[in-house]
Amino acid sequence: MTSFYKLSGAGNDFLALVEPPVPPSACQIRAWCRRRLSLGADGLFTLARHTDAVRMVHYNADGERSDLCLNGSRCAVQLACHLGWSEDGALTLRTDAGDLAALRLDPQHVQLALPPFVGSVQQRTLTVGDDIYDGFSVQVGVPHLVVFWKQPLADLDLAAVAPPLRSHPSLGPAGANVNFVHLTSRQSFEIRTYERGVEGETLACGTGCVATVAVALGGGRLDLPCRAATLGGFPLIVDGRSVDGKLQDVTLAGDARLVARGELLDGAMAEPDGN
Repeated sequence: MTSFYKLSGAGNDFLALVEPPVPPSACQIRAWCRRRLSLGADGLFTLARHTDAVRMVHYNADGERSDLCLNGSRCAVQLACHLGWSEDGALTLRTDAGDLAALRLDPQHVQLALPPFVGSVQQRTLTVGDDIYDGFSVQVGVPHLVVFWKQPLADLDLAAVAPPLRSHPSLGPAGANVNFVHLTSRQSFEIRTYERGVEGETLACGTGCVATVAVALGGGRLDLPCRAATLGGFPLIVDGRSVDGKLQDVTLAGDARLVARGELLDGAMAEPDGN
């Protein structure tokens, strides 16, 4: 049996293992994250207490290690505080992308202060069949493509349009997370994200929200702070400073909750037998 926690950050859901004796294998992560066949999640992270920080290692649902997941990071902070690893709700979260200064605001909200790892914005024109998409690529710990959409996103068939963009040759062999964004005011936007490693749409993406703000500030389309309306219904707030149109001193705040704890049993690893 393997002890686990289940957490949700604005609808982005995760399994968490606290100081496991050995890291989970890619096979285990893929099995446990399968929806309906197992417990199900967008990803898994491990958490360990260090002298000066809390160490988080994040894996996508496909079992591959990922440098950064901001919603997962906010969930990790909530879990660390639940475990008593911070007396005042403030801690340093150590990720593969760098250290994040974190603050637990209450049992349902966490704020992260990001290091200066938001990359430069590059405008791109991507051709998929007969369709042409004007977008922007930017690194926020992990690669993102941001496409601004003139219409509300409810009717967008993201499952059809996003996969060829996610692996478009112009984005390099690793591809990118794909965000479609509809601006609703100078300080708010709707966002839908197709994530690498999940290979599907998630209910929220923290790095995608930061990527959107980084792109939109440079184009003069948004003012800080910005409120992102996610598919999960929990808003995420991006704040910081705009210096010559570049996003600096970034914070991300929003929903992060412990949902359950339990034991993963042998049945969670079951593989379909086929027909």
